[in-house]
Amino acid sequence: MRIPLLVAALLATPALAACTQNATTKDAGDDRSITVTSTDDRCEVSSTEAPSGTLAFQVTNDGSQVTEFYLYAEDGERIMGEVENVGPGLSRELTVSVAPGSYVTACKPGMKGKGIRGDLTVTDSGAEVASESDDVQVEHATDEYQAWVQDESDQLLAQTRKFVAAYKSGDDRTAKALYPVARTHWERIETVAESFGDLDPKMDAREADLEPGQKWTGWHRIEKDLWPARAEKYAALSAKQRATYADDLLANTETLDGRIGKLEFTVDQIANGSRGLLEEVATGKVTGEEEYWSRTDLWDFQANVDGAKKAFEVLEPVLASKDPDLEETLDQRFEALQELLDEQRVGDGFRFYDELAPEEIKALADAVNALSEPLSKLTAAVLS
Repeated sequence: MRIPLLVAALLATPALAACTQNATTKDAGDDRSITVTSTDDRCEVSSTEAPSGTLAFQVTNDGSQVTEFYLYAEDGERIMGEVENVGPGLSRELTVSVAPGSYVTACKPGMKGKGIRGDLTVTDSGAEVASESDDVQVEHATDEYQAWVQDESDQLLAQTRKFVAAYKSGDDRTAKALYPVARTHWERIETVAESFGDLDPKMDAREADLEPGQKWTGWHRIEKDLWPARAEKYAALSAKQRATYADDLLANTETLDGRIGKLEFTVDQIANGSRGLLEEVATGKVTGEEEYWSRTDLWDFQANVDGAKKAFEVLEPVLASKDPDLEETLDQRFEALQELLDEQRVGDGFRFYDELAPEEIKALADAVNALSEPLSKLTAAVLS
């Protein structure tokens, strides 16, 4: 799906500038600093072996397409860390804390498919990884975040059940009202949900992002059926088709909820998740791409910010002892962004995206970019 030209013009320059200003954790000659060069058809990783502990992947895009870089667990599915939206000629850093074991690296030119993959072996250096820390503040942060994510997942499941029941029964008015409410709980934990590579495409794929031959299911398939006004020659789904898509969404949500209950988080995963949620805002919500049919992008925008701020807040005691200036900056910029969002509220919800003026979109985009730069330093700061 193409970004409207006006929005693209407003966003392109500040967003790209923010991408180049991430904190550098290690020197280039350190074996804990691994360079990654992504092109349109290659993913060149400087080493296939690294010591356990904190690693910094310096990702540079020498290709012609926007790219992503992922570090997966040995199964090639579970995401340990990621950087997204790396434009041509730009560089980004991914900081992760990893235990000894086997991992999979992947560059995704065009941000599609399984990517160009390679193996990474992490040897035992004796260094403590984030999950092994006995620091009271870290333990409290990870426990609090885990409980919060589980609660959001439980609420997502409960609201999805209500939404599915209304949609299957043909009560479109209720289904439309419930759609952004249920989606709020998805968007708050979106980076966690995305870590399950088999579920996310089934549940949250947009029509414009489908791979050749990929079946379109999930939230946005149903969204189009509820709000078909922007579609050309759209044929409404039958009652049987509605039930099929609705039941599939609910089943996948139940699977997601069960998997989330088994997760354990580390501080780097929490910090990277905060940054990732704000990247979701910059690349989908503030551009109006995410909810193309319903125009409920600001509900998603707020939910992504909620999730990013929650991750920051649980880590705030850790950050305060290590980088109080960064803590203060993040507090101020989260507050500034929230003030702009609050101006768009209508009752319990928000204005629809197509009701926003260009200057309002630009103000939101500028506030997101102002927050993105210091937030990119959070992982390195809490692991220092």
